[in-house]
Amino acid sequence: MWKQKTRAQHPFFYELDLTAVQRFQGMILGVVLFPVRITLATLFFLLMWPIARLRLAGLSAAERAEPVRGWRWWLFHHIMLFLSRAVFFSMGFLWIRVKGRQAGLKEAPVLVVAPHSGFLDMLVLCVTDLPIVVSRSENCRLPVIGALLEFNQSVIVSRKDHQSRKKCVSQICERVTSDARWPQMLMFPEGTTTNGRALIKFKPGAFLAGVPVQPVLLHYPRKPDTVRWTWKGLSWLGTLWHTTSQIYTSVTVEFLPIYTPSQEEKQNPELYAENVQKLMAEALRVPATDYVMEGRFPVKKLGSLSLPLEPPAQETLKLLREHSLTSAHVEVVMNRMIDSCHSGQSTMVTADHLTALLGLKDRKTAVKICSLYSKEDTVDLRQICLSVSAVSGFRSLESLIHTAFMWYDADQDGLLSADDLSGLMGALVGVPQHFITEMYTALTTTGRPTEASLQDLLMTHPVYRKVFTEYLQSHGLADGNHNGIPNGKANGKHNRIYNGYGATNIKSD
Repeated sequence: MWKQKTRAQHPFFYELDLTAVQRFQGMILGVVLFPVRITLATLFFLLMWPIARLRLAGLSAAERAEPVRGWRWWLFHHIMLFLSRAVFFSMGFLWIRVKGRQAGLKEAPVLVVAPHSGFLDMLVLCVTDLPIVVSRSENCRLPVIGALLEFNQSVIVSRKDHQSRKKCVSQICERVTSDARWPQMLMFPEGTTTNGRALIKFKPGAFLAGVPVQPVLLHYPRKPDTVRWTWKGLSWLGTLWHTTSQIYTSVTVEFLPIYTPSQEEKQNPELYAENVQKLMAEALRVPATDYVMEGRFPVKKLGSLSLPLEPPAQETLKLLREHSLTSAHVEVVMNRMIDSCHSGQSTMVTADHLTALLGLKDRKTAVKICSLYSKEDTVDLRQICLSVSAVSGFRSLESLIHTAFMWYDADQDGLLSADDLSGLMGALVGVPQHFITEMYTALTTTGRPTEASLQDLLMTHPVYRKVFTEYLQSHGLADGNHNGIPNGKANGKHNRIYNGYGATNIKSD
């Protein structure tokens, strides 16, 4: 079941499990090693700052857009390579074991590295001769880091700017197909950090140009494993403390054979990325998953839907239970909030208003609940009502879809637009749904997007029925109240079953 798989393979959480002896040893060594190592690493790091600036000093914008050549390359490159290794040596990475052979630039213009465990993974740059990387535009404003990215002639991208993302793709393709004019590129195709116990879905950026790539594996074999810095768990400061408090930290960089794409893979970067992910997962002996990080949430893909691994509704119920609210009380509150949404009043509420609606004594809990659904200090009540009711099983599937349809049918014409469906499904599962085209196509394949069609889709479609029969059920939906349709069979008026090409009429059993 979904719940069991999530617990076994959730790669976005890492908890450092130390024995009493390891904790005591870490405290004793940390008092001595942490300040010494951080001081040395900072010193080497600061020495890199002016050298990084000198490399491109005096060059015009046009010259900076070309690969560095001549004395600017051989002089500063080797100094920076030495200082980079000195930073990680200072932090306890005394030896870096290398397995295999790094491919030449013409053999494989791109190195793809996994798993991506944290900021300390950047030590792989020392082993691979400082290849070009891709970085977020926000990092350019950081002291020292901005200078190092300039030195590296990194490809910079703003994730919020569509034009910037297009330019990034264009630059990557141009550089890796430049016939060795530009240095090798190194990319972490997972796009975020994980605990290393599974590989998450690879982003296609490294594979768009269709050139050969060399997979590179990072291993941290020594226990305890202190380098992981993930979505939840050990903080970056905790990672630094525990890593520098070890006598030394082992790391192995393993170069796998070059992967040359087939013609089909060249034309389909998603397939190319998936096949390389599977190959690397097999070499690591971990699962290859389709988990991704979308915005602030780790999700699993179901068709075109993004389903959060830790639903905001589940965390909301947990917070309410901590305040001694019983299930019966929560149900009464949810019904009251649903009535409020039906009244025609604004469904956007502040944390103060939510505190009163939930009958909480502590405003902090309402602020936490708001943060689960929104970056702002306001939240849409419809999201809380629908997602909590779906997870808790307070209402039947038909009742839930009926309420959701009424709220999100913007034109009140009995038909859903793609934007309406996006908002509706986002409210049901608790996170925004930006890629709804595939699901909307399935909804409209056999007719108009009415409430009955939506009921059919969510009760009989081989993929989207799993939202209720597996996903929400595994997170707490009451078995006797979800009205899931087993074996693809429909009951009552919902007399259609979906196959790979849409829906066909069948006779109910």
